[in-house]
Amino acid sequence: MSKRTDNSVVINAPLGVVWDITNDVARWPDLFTEYAEAAILEQQGNTVRFRLTMHPDGNGKVWSWVSERTADPQTRTVKAHRVETGPFDFMNIEWYYEPVEGGTKMRWVQEFHMKPTAPVDDDWMENNINTNTLKQMAIIKERIEKRAAVPAG
Repeated sequence: MSKRTDNSVVINAPLGVVWDITNDVARWPDLFTEYAEAAILEQQGNTVRFRLTMHPDGNGKVWSWVSERTADPQTRTVKAHRVETGPFDFMNIEWYYEPVEGGTKMRWVQEFHMKPTAPVDDDWMENNINTNTLKQMAIIKERIEKRAAVPAG
């Protein structure tokens, strides 16, 4: 059995700006507060394989994993999955972008299942993902809106 989360935010910025900023994986540490590093391992066309490293958690543990994502600029969607799954049996995330009144709606749909040996279960992780996603989306919204408001020059 797997779990699925579905969260979205409206960012007061044009679709192209939101798309470009959120798909610049190498700069994710400037966009997300949880990532210390995003290292690009390989890129072929619109597919990028990368290693994310988080800041140390409350116990001082540093979590790191490899993911792969493929962006489709025509449909303004991204499909991603963890290559190194760690405590997950699998972890997939789809990003959707659409112009809406007030800017751009960015939506993340995550589907996952924890391994039986994981230190937490699916319900705990679902709550954790929903809580953390809303925090990160709020930060991303603020950071993109600040960047979008600065005149080019």
